[in-house]
Amino acid sequence: MATIKEVAKEAGVSVATVSRVLNNKGYVNEDTRKRVMSSIEKLNYKPNAVARSLFKKKSKMIGLIVPDIKNPFFPELARAVEDVTNSEGYTLILCNSDDDFHKEQKYLDALKQKYVDGFIVVTSTLKAEHVEDHNIPLVALDRSIHPEIPAVYSNNYTGAKQATQYLLELGCRQIAHIRGPHHINNAEERYKGFTDVTKDQGLYDPKLVINGGYSIEKTIGVTSELLKKSPEIDGIFAGNDMMAIGVLKAAERLGLKVPEDLKIIGFDGIALCKTTSPEITTMAQPIYEMGTTAARMLLDFIEKKEVINTKQVFQVQLVERQSTRVSLKR
Repeated sequence: MATIKEVAKEAGVSVATVSRVLNNKGYVNEDTRKRVMSSIEKLNYKPNAVARSLFKKKSKMIGLIVPDIKNPFFPELARAVEDVTNSEGYTLILCNSDDDFHKEQKYLDALKQKYVDGFIVVTSTLKAEHVEDHNIPLVALDRSIHPEIPAVYSNNYTGAKQATQYLLELGCRQIAHIRGPHHINNAEERYKGFTDVTKDQGLYDPKLVINGGYSIEKTIGVTSELLKKSPEIDGIFAGNDMMAIGVLKAAERLGLKVPEDLKIIGFDGIALCKTTSPEITTMAQPIYEMGTTAARMLLDFIEKKEVINTKQVFQVQLVERQSTRVSLKR
């Protein structure tokens, strides 16, 4: 590979002149600029990205930290973020944290050392005090970190209320909730939406609320036990679509017909819910729009070099499928 010194020698100029041309800074007369550009093309010179990032303290890279790459919700978010950042000349670095505080801190530290220009973070473990010392643009996605940190997420509480009310409208009276982990605030919001509706109707039963850990496998096990102990359950609101798939599998293993014996609704709107049999009804978040909004918010933050204390809250939408209505085609 050609070096900047070789380009300078070929063009008959100094290394500093080549650097000014590459960075478009400082005066260089037009004839000299053309000679340098011709030498760059002739030698197929590629500037060293690492060296340039060290010099400029910028890398045109964005870090995206998500808790579980196996959950299709997060790759769908990542695709949206990548589409925006790539169109603006940035490279996206995707990091899977397993919702582990130490892994998240490790990624933040490592990428900051490489002069990453900003972060989009999906986290339930990082707090404001953990990120403020990094002094780097950051946007929270899917869940908020702190009121003063920019964030993009959906109205989980309202969506959960709508999901529960929908099951009631279908005639369900023994409704269970498979909730997400207690330390994740969107899981808490969805649980609260469910409990407020069922308590208002005099139908809340704490024994019908179990933790599925946002996991298919864990949900299959705990739901199977729940349905054996409480066979009267006729509706289940799962706190995310992965757990809704787990509920569907548990019902199948117990010989229950969905939706005739048991109606199921999830939350997120991942494409995987259209591939199950029956297809799963869900409260769909505008995943792509959330991802693109977070990306544009971060790029504005980076380019304008100012703190943008803002929140963007999206509404969710009921997507009715076969897991709640017999009449829908299979």
